[in-house]
Amino acid sequence: MDKCVLIRSGTGAPGSTGVTYAPGVSADSAGARGLCLELATLPPGARAKAHLHAGHESAAYVLSGELTLWFGEHLEDCVVARAGDFLYIPAGVPHRPANASETEPAVAVLARTDPNEQESAVPLPELEERTP
Repeated sequence: MDKCVLIRSGTGAPGSTGVTYAPGVSADSAGARGLCLELATLPPGARAKAHLHAGHESAAYVLSGELTLWFGEHLEDCVVARAGDFLYIPAGVPHRPANASETEPAVAVLARTDPNEQESAVPLPELEERTP
């Protein structure tokens, strides 16, 4: 029988992309079958590794700070999301989040249609030099 699960917030840990993720809803924590919901933090001046999520959509709601998102086949496009903004990343789109602030962390609630947290992140090291 399915049941509701409470996940207490806690200290984050670095994920495979270089973003710090605090515990949230996932297959491991709650038995989720179709989504993952986490609190993602990029420290001041940090950039995540270029990657994509094969077959899974992602969305973020920026709680604080500014999140710069480079995206596209060669990371040629860029948007800056600020507190109160939503971001949508289609499945299979290469992207690289960054925090341009030297003093404030960028914090966002991150949702993905992959319940297994970081398993769908496909590293794209060949794109690392494409962003400033």
